[in-house]
Amino acid sequence: MAGTQGKASLVPDGEAMGFDPALRRKFAAGIEAGLLRDLHVVLAARSGQVFLEHYGTGPDVDWGTPLGEIAFDADTLHDLRSVTKSVVGLLYGIALDRGLVPSLDASLYGQFPEYDDLAKDPARAGITIGHALTMTLGTDWDENRPYNDPLNSEIAMENAADRYRFVLERPIVAEPGTRWIYSGGSVALVGAIIERGTGKRLPDFAQEVLFGPLDIAKFNWSAGHDGVASAASGLRLTAPDLLKIGRLVIEKGIWNGQRIVSEDWVAQSLAPAISIEDGLGYGRLWFSGDAPAPAFADPRPWYAGFGNGGQRLWLMPDAGIVAVVYSGKYNFWDAWITPTRVWREIILANFLKA
Repeated sequence: MAGTQGKASLVPDGEAMGFDPALRRKFAAGIEAGLLRDLHVVLAARSGQVFLEHYGTGPDVDWGTPLGEIAFDADTLHDLRSVTKSVVGLLYGIALDRGLVPSLDASLYGQFPEYDDLAKDPARAGITIGHALTMTLGTDWDENRPYNDPLNSEIAMENAADRYRFVLERPIVAEPGTRWIYSGGSVALVGAIIERGTGKRLPDFAQEVLFGPLDIAKFNWSAGHDGVASAASGLRLTAPDLLKIGRLVIEKGIWNGQRIVSEDWVAQSLAPAISIEDGLGYGRLWFSGDAPAPAFADPRPWYAGFGNGGQRLWLMPDAGIVAVVYSGKYNFWDAWITPTRVWREIILANFLKA
């Protein structure tokens, strides 16, 4: 993969914000040593103030379409890939707060009456919207294959004549609510329910209720051959704008004194609904775990949106820290390594004083 030379900065009062004054030097040394590879952007803030900023250069793609070599900056749109799912989770909460979509215990298949043949299956009767939001549908789905493999279930869904039937008719392999199976298909259904309930396309609803209030003026939402915006992976945002979404969550749904999403929805979204691999948890389209920092006596919880290629939105509410990482290692199995090092070994390891 190409290099990530660029600029990095630590705001002058970073030390006063509780960070080791050597944080910037350690970050730059990690890039120079090849331990932090394929980074496009790193942007991190505490209590709304940026303390680490890096914009690199490297090859990029737009939902699989090559863009060539890009010099990234604060105005560059970037694929979020599956971090999109976490944004869609917030949109469902906003729609629910407004009474536009059903409660989480409502029947999932009941929202798609055109597939009455599937809804009549007794084995599917207990599947709810809540199961879709926590990826515990109990239906077969395979996203372990690379995303350039047509047998990858998300790619197969995008290629299907009817994306929703493709998702809803997957074979049942577990009791709903008992097993986490990573599924872009489940989020496609969530996106459809938002659109049906609001009467708006997903990007238009997002602009009205989330992006507009956060002063996010520039975004793109990729759509499939059927014109449906991908709720699973299609959103592109600049790093400062994704940072705003993280700050909204850290602030429990409030932005500049305005309530955007209910505090209860934010809390329930982050709370682990089920345990998954590697000791992590999964809530309503958000990952969770815990990690140490010198500022705390014990490890503290973090929450995150994860995306293919090393895209990350990290949150540690106890520290007031939000971090965005954009990377270019799409479809590589080890794409998780660099963003995790940035989070744990650069940001948290150098957070000295709460």
